[in-house]
Amino acid sequence: MSEPIKSITIVGGGTAGWMAALILQSNFGDLTRPDAKMKITLIESPNVPTVGVGEATVPNMLRTLRMAGISEQDFFKTCNASFKLGVLFANWNVDRNGKQIDYVNPFAHPQVIAGVDLADYYLQYGAGKHDFIQCFSPAVALGEAFKGPRPLGEKAYAMPVGHAYHLDAGRFANMIRDICKSRGVQHIEEDVVHVEQDENGYVSALQLAETGRHETELVIDCTGFKGLIINEVMKEPFISYSNFLANDRAMAVQIPHPDPTKLPSLTRSYALGAGWVWRVPLYNRIGTGYVYSSAHRTDEEARDEFIAHLGDTWNGVEPRVIPMRVGRNRNAWVKNVVAVGLSGGFIEPLESTAIHMIDMSIRWLASYFPDKSYPDPLRDRYNKLTSKLYDEVRDFICLHYALGNRTDSQYWIDAREELEVPDRLAENLELWRYAVPGPLDLETEVLFSYATYQAVLLGKQVYNTDYPAPSFRRNGNLPANLWQGY
Repeated sequence: MSEPIKSITIVGGGTAGWMAALILQSNFGDLTRPDAKMKITLIESPNVPTVGVGEATVPNMLRTLRMAGISEQDFFKTCNASFKLGVLFANWNVDRNGKQIDYVNPFAHPQVIAGVDLADYYLQYGAGKHDFIQCFSPAVALGEAFKGPRPLGEKAYAMPVGHAYHLDAGRFANMIRDICKSRGVQHIEEDVVHVEQDENGYVSALQLAETGRHETELVIDCTGFKGLIINEVMKEPFISYSNFLANDRAMAVQIPHPDPTKLPSLTRSYALGAGWVWRVPLYNRIGTGYVYSSAHRTDEEARDEFIAHLGDTWNGVEPRVIPMRVGRNRNAWVKNVVAVGLSGGFIEPLESTAIHMIDMSIRWLASYFPDKSYPDPLRDRYNKLTSKLYDEVRDFICLHYALGNRTDSQYWIDAREELEVPDRLAENLELWRYAVPGPLDLETEVLFSYATYQAVLLGKQVYNTDYPAPSFRRNGNLPANLWQGY
């Protein structure tokens, strides 16, 4: 029987590195105990800054914080956090009169009315002045009223209304760093100057700039877009998604709240001429930035367009430009190296998936944790899961562009007509011309269910613009949902 792994080395800090340390530490228990069976070391360079702009999350973050034993009150205070009820999409589509369409994608699922899917019911009968989302979620009303998902005094982590958080990524990383160190995670601030491999290609040691040789067993690469170990040392190929998604640049800036007495509870995504602007409202300020295509805007042109969009809210601070490597590694786990966070892959932050993908990557690693023989079946299943997750997120992001109908800039025309559509999504888009998304349509639903696809299609009003109407609207027969209760 092979020996158990007794040491995990995480290379790189930031949100990815410290979340990996936090979840693994939570899995193995208090590492300060004399009988602790695992040693976790995080090595980060004091000379490499983190990207630090992932400031919106999805609902699984509540579970992660709760399971790690973190006080929600402390989290809010430390990270200047605020509630997030969903994403407000503005100006991505236009109606038949050329007026911009705004809609909210909430953290909620439509219900069934008398055995009929709500989306079908809404398309046949409508809801007066209310849009589809308002029929099953209070997110729109709460967002308009600048309210959160629960009343004051409600117990921590309660979820009467689906929600996530906005957070300061730098403060969040520092908070979980301090927690991890107090629970026995060793922290080394040094540069890695050389990576040693054994005769089979496994990483056997890291040469550090000051303290020298650090032996390794299981290595987690959290070195960002560089992929210092997974790509540069292990030579694992990177699969680009550039044929599916055009955006490869971002610029970010922090601005004050226009009205500090009104704290929005929705992330905002506003479409511009060559991409879209995110707006993440924290308790003390707003994080905002422009995600765009360098094939359609130079950095200078994008800067001018972004600042013009900010108008009087711009505080004169120059945006920081961030090149993005969009895609994923062919395999996230190679020999004894597992890539997590930006080193594993990245898809533009339209649906705030970056932190979620870190979370799931580490949870799956804990589920398929190896011994020193590093069994192939464990590695293969892990790689299958992570690859499917990246492809699932890619498909959902592609949906927003494939169903866009703007014609006022070449970018939006190219996004709709020139970019490739992944095979599974293309097949479903043809299907959804004649039937709304349903529970049998998706092979995997790690994050985005058929109901989330419904929210986008009906939010964009595609059935009222240039998409064929589902067949029941033509023949008047409302279909029953035979899968209710399954």
